[in-house]
Amino acid sequence: MLIVGWIEEVGVSWDDRLDRWDAERELASRLEDSDWVTLQQATTRTGVSRAALRTWYRADLIPSRLVDGPHGPQRLVPLAMVAARAKDSPRLRRTLERRMSEEALIELLQDRIDALEARVAALERRDAGG
Repeated sequence: MLIVGWIEEVGVSWDDRLDRWDAERELASRLEDSDWVTLQQATTRTGVSRAALRTWYRADLIPSRLVDGPHGPQRLVPLAMVAARAKDSPRLRRTLERRMSEEALIELLQDRIDALEARVAALERRDAGG
């Protein structure tokens, strides 16, 4: 288990400490051949709520580990296992499908806007030339 101990260092900025913590966490996940991420990162990447993640790790449905972080203890979960569990969840699958359909609608609307802009430009050229 990765335990990161922070030593107060003179002249080291807070951003440098955060960067070092991220680098150490990333290195540890590479060494363990897995991608352990914070709950917030898992939420952002998979769409699973933090409440669901807490429920899953408390029920031992996914592993988790508590490590020292820049703001105190930080809970990490394996991203691949969270994604796999999310894929099997009907509720999360519906949310993803809805989000995908919204993205498809946005793309269709953008194509329509592009076509209308081209039409307006052609009409403006015709009016300017004639």
